[in-house]
Amino acid sequence: MADVIYTAEATSTGGGRDGHVRSSDGIIDQDVKMPPALGGPGGATNPEQLFAAAYAACFHGALRLAARKRGVTVSDDASLTAAVSVTPDDTTLTVSAVLTAHLPGLDQTTADDLLAFAHELCPYSKATRGNIEVQLKASI
Repeated sequence: MADVIYTAEATSTGGGRDGHVRSSDGIIDQDVKMPPALGGPGGATNPEQLFAAAYAACFHGALRLAARKRGVTVSDDASLTAAVSVTPDDTTLTVSAVLTAHLPGLDQTTADDLLAFAHELCPYSKATRGNIEVQLKASI
């Protein structure tokens, strides 16, 4: 294994999807509840929301890196939305993601190119590649 640069640590207690998560530094300290769409009570965050937030932030950083590497200026108004879905598969459930970048001021070809390049650079995209379906969408 390569030299580790950073490790994030979080612990789940209680009932998993009906419990509590806390990061080792205490910044994340949240109850977790199954969403109503999956038969739960809602009223708290859930693993899919946490994953969507993490993937959105990581991919947005990779998108800005891709732009720098391509010599493209990305507006401060740019945003990245990750929509994480749960769907049934042959045995239980699976996760998929749609990553939508809003890149005002760019043409569609440049926006699409940056998105594809960011997908190659993003650590979350690398970790999920071949494991979950990920769709990329760029709006300008």
